This record gives sequence, structure tokens and C-alpha cells, in this order.
Amino acid sequence: MAVEIKELTSRSENYAQWYNDLVLKADLAENSAVRGCMVIKPYGYAIWEKIQRQLDDMFKETGHVNAYFPLFIPKSFFSKEANHVEGFAKECAVVTHYRLKNDPNGKGVIVDPDAKLEEELIVRPTSETIIWNTYRNWIQSYRDLPILINQWANVVRWEMRTRLFLRTSEFLWQEGHTAHATQEEAMAETRKMLDVYAEFAEKYMAVPVLKGAKTPGERFAGALDTYCIEALMQDGKALQAGTSHFLGQNFAKAFDVQFLNKEGKREYVWSTSWGVSTRLMGALIMAHSDDNGLVLPPKLAPFQVVIVPIYKNDEQLAQIDAKVAGIVAGLKDLGVSVKYDNSQNKKPGWKFAEYELKGVPVRLAMGMRDLENNTIEAARRDTLTKETVSVENIAVYVKNLLEDIQRNIYRKAFDFRAEQTITVDSYDEFKEKIEVGGFILAHWDGTSETEERIKEETKATIRCIPFEGEKTPGKCMVTGKPSAQRVVFARAY
Repeated sequence: MAVEIKELTSRSENYAQWYNDLVLKADLAENSAVRGCMVIKPYGYAIWEKIQRQLDDMFKETGHVNAYFPLFIPKSFFSKEANHVEGFAKECAVVTHYRLKNDPNGKGVIVDPDAKLEEELIVRPTSETIIWNTYRNWIQSYRDLPILINQWANVVRWEMRTRLFLRTSEFLWQEGHTAHATQEEAMAETRKMLDVYAEFAEKYMAVPVLKGAKTPGERFAGALDTYCIEALMQDGKALQAGTSHFLGQNFAKAFDVQFLNKEGKREYVWSTSWGVSTRLMGALIMAHSDDNGLVLPPKLAPFQVVIVPIYKNDEQLAQIDAKVAGIVAGLKDLGVSVKYDNSQNKKPGWKFAEYELKGVPVRLAMGMRDLENNTIEAARRDTLTKETVSVENIAVYVKNLLEDIQRNIYRKAFDFRAEQTITVDSYDEFKEKIEVGGFILAHWDGTSETEERIKEETKATIRCIPFEGEKTPGKCMVTGKPSAQRVVFARAY
């Protein structure tokens, strides 16, 4: 494995290749036999499970419950909300038949032409339509509201150009779909869930994010407003890490979902939807990792500590095993996830390289001299530094070290973003600076024409209209027309 690690392309040489190398070599995922789809391998899925478990707890703390809706959506459902169908029409996978049969020419199986569906089914690209058709049966009165439901699922959006975790034809995600009696309640829900995503990104992923609104041209298909969190990757490109949508009454009107209010009058329901996906895995990799491999924040690492024994014979190993058993128990008592790798088919040097590649936050190593001195070597993945420490109170030492690593990883990402965020006033300067990468704060006149021109000429998009920060009016850098505030531009994934 040490040899393979040397083959990891450096970030400075080719960032895209470094990313692909890392996903494959760290055993996170691989391409599958199905074009555009991936296999998430056990180590990668263990990280996704950590993400999923934490987010699920946060959703439930805010009153949401989980449910599950069908994978297939009748084609007619998409016709009911015009903007929605227009937004997803080019990405839909369509089921047209329900049976195969043997090829009469002996060439395997073919689609039975007599088994055509009366109505084609769409493999869900998102679930608004099937869910709102269902909610019509659940909602009659204001007493039935709010409905706060989340779904963990897979979706399909047919992609021509794919990248593991960042853009695949099938991916895993969660989608929240809520129904409310008032506009104010639905809008508050939209912001609340964006705040949940931002808290998760910063507190658990150690990724600083900007919160803001999307421009009309970048909104979710069928939404009145889309809010987002935007993260900056080490190559200076932005990555949209989560979105929350205020859908107004669009889907309620499309599917005739009405309720009797407290005054006995019929009203259309107000709605939201919000989601994050396995793209978060891509953000986690690209925000923190280095040329030696993954750097994982302790809160999302499949195991936070690995212990490697260094020995010459079975007798020495048995002595170290006995000592390490107490260390493992002490760590687990403090809620630290730990792996003791005393496998005898790989040398310690191989293990060191393997766990460095896989981003394990803390590596402990114990040899016979450590055993005699009641010490152990502790190496931290984020700084690649190590020190020899006493085994006494090692569990408390490691727990504090993990907390420091979590803080340090966030601080490093935050400082990088600060360095890569600039303000420009002229379009010429913008064109020059966008080549370097990073977030650029600039004035925009609010028109889709100017937004599209900038995108065509520079490949930069408006990532968000930020909620926080300076709100000073100015003049559009392109047209000179009035601008209410600066917006955030970047090239993006």
C-alpha cells in the first residue's frame, strides 16, 4: 500500500485526478458495471452512515419523522406542475414495459413488446409529486397540520458526465417534505432546515459554509425561493452542500391539497422541501484531505483511533495485546471508537500507510520499549505530528486530542476560505480573479440576462445572495445599473 500511496496524484499537479485517485485508493467507492452509477464500498458507506445518523438525530430533534414513498412516479404527475416538469424532464429515467421474454433468435432476453405499460413510470428524480398526491388524502383540516416528514432514499437523475459522489446517475440522499397551514410557518421551516444543514456542515463535517438565497435562475424547479449552503473546496471551486426550498402553494394547487382553516374556510396548504445527498462525501474529501490521503474530522470517522502493535514474535504480541486491552476499554468508556489492528499478515509500516491514507484521526503505536516504559506513540492525522505519551490517562488524552483535531480541521478550512474570498468592483478585475478561484463578492444588477452573460463569458455562477455580511448598495460590475448588495460568485462543481 505504501507503494500505491506514492501513486496518488498530488493536488497541485492535477486536482481532479487526485480526487479520483483518493476515492478509489481509500476504498470509498468505485465505478459500477452500470454506466454513471457507483458502488459505495464499506469504508465509504461507514462515513455516509455517520452522516446519516447525525442528520437523522437532528431532524428528529426538530420534530420530523421518517417515512418512505414509492420509487416510481406516474408520468401524469409530472405534468401537473409546469416548472417542475421543465426542470427535470431532461434527467428522467422512464419505465415503459413490465416484462422480458426469451429472444426467439436465441440471443438472450428482449423486452416483450406486448407488455407495454398503460402509463409510463418515472424513476424518481425527486419526490414532490408522489408525496403531494399522497398528502391530499392525509390533509382535511388545520388539525392535520403541520406534516413534517423526511425520507431517506435513492434517486435517479440521468447524467452524461459523472464523478464519484459528486455527480452520479443514481445517488443516495434525504428529502424532507413538509406541509403547513400558513405561509409564515412554511418560510420559517425553510430557514430552520437550512440552519440545521449549516450547523451539521460546520460542527460535524468541519466545513465552513455560506448561507444565502439562490437567484431565480438557480432555484429548484417549482420553488418560490431556494436557500443554500455553499462550501469552498481546496481547488477554489464552490460546492453546493445543501438546499432548502420554499414551495409556496404550487404543489398544493397542482394536486388540489386543501384544508379547512380555523374559520371553516378552505385554503391551499403551504409547503417546503429540503435535502442533502452523497455529494457531502465529495465535500468532506475535497475540503480537508491532502497528498497523503484522506483527512477525516473525528466526528465522522468510521473509527477515530487505530492502535498498531510493533513486535518481533508471538510472545511480544501477547504482552502488547494484554496492555492494549485496557487502553481499548478506557477509550470505549469515553465514547471513542477504536480499532486494534493486531493482524499478523501485514507489517506495521504497511498499516501506518494504510490508516494515514484512510484518514484515521489518531494512530497509537506500542512496541516493547513502550511496554517497559508504560508509554505509547500518538500520531495525529491532521498535522502528521507525533509524540510519545504516558499510558496513564491515555483515554482522556486521546479524547482531548480528537476535540483539538476537530477544531483544527475546521479552523484550517475557515482560514483557507477567508484567504480565498475577495471583493471586486470591475468586470475586468472579476475576469482576472475568477481564473485564480475562490469566492468573489461583487455587485450584480439582478437581471437574468447579466447573470447568464457572466456565466457564458467566465463559467462563474452566482452561488448565493448571502444572508449575512455587508448589505451596502452599489453598481453592477457589468452594466453599472443599481445593485442592492454584493452576491457571491464562483466556479462550481
